[in-house]
Amino acid sequence: MNLRTAVGAAAVVTALCAGVTAQASASPLAHGHFVKIQKHRTKANANQSTNWFGYNQGTLEQGGKQFNSITGDWTVPTASQHTKDQDAYSSDWIGIGGGCVDANCTIGDSTLIQTGTEQDVDTAGNSSYSAWWELIPGPSIDISNFPVSPGDHMNAEIAETVAGANVWKITLKNVTKGQTFTTTVPYSSTHATAEWIEETPLLIGTSPGLAPLPNLTKTPFSAGTTNGKNAGLKASEEIQLIDSNGHVIGTPSAPSATLDGLNVCAWATSCS
Repeated sequence: MNLRTAVGAAAVVTALCAGVTAQASASPLAHGHFVKIQKHRTKANANQSTNWFGYNQGTLEQGGKQFNSITGDWTVPTASQHTKDQDAYSSDWIGIGGGCVDANCTIGDSTLIQTGTEQDVDTAGNSSYSAWWELIPGPSIDISNFPVSPGDHMNAEIAETVAGANVWKITLKNVTKGQTFTTTVPYSSTHATAEWIEETPLLIGTSPGLAPLPNLTKTPFSAGTTNGKNAGLKASEEIQLIDSNGHVIGTPSAPSATLDGLNVCAWATSCS
């Protein structure tokens, strides 16, 4: 679903996120939902979102650059219960589309192609892990026979077979377990944004709303590239996660020394 909204006179942008139907609970999830992002709150030059935290690059922010490919590695975090007797959900992913086109986050993007992992916890405190890919506004697709465990090293790539052709190859590798998933799909993208993200999905059904965030160990992202070159991440591209009261509950670190990586920290206002 493609949603845009405004809250009062504040400039906000809605974008689309990713995930999978979690195994931790019978509660259905939606992963084509919007994220509100606002500029400059508690951290200088950081945007803020109700369900994303990580880094976002946009074509206007990048001087007109179009995104034809993206890569990223991450380590699957360990998920545990943050609040007793409460389901909680999270995912880590890379994607093209769906984020902020401009640095001030006043222009959003309605397309999103992505792949990642899911880390969830049920009411009894049992954790579950899985992998997925998705083309917004279609449903997320679970990757079958592709086990995921905390601590696994994931490598992901989304790339057009020919720049501008809108035919994309999605590859997700579990380097630790020596398994690879790949698919090639047609998809009309704006090529306008690129992301490295940890998020919470949207619960639907009788009690709709953004899912609670579980406790997650620090998640490192590395080997970030766009169009085959170092991502060149900048601190101004950071996104913090905020709760419904505007409190920061998830934040990325500064870019790595090589400018192609970062850490994300759940339930934290800073991240080393």
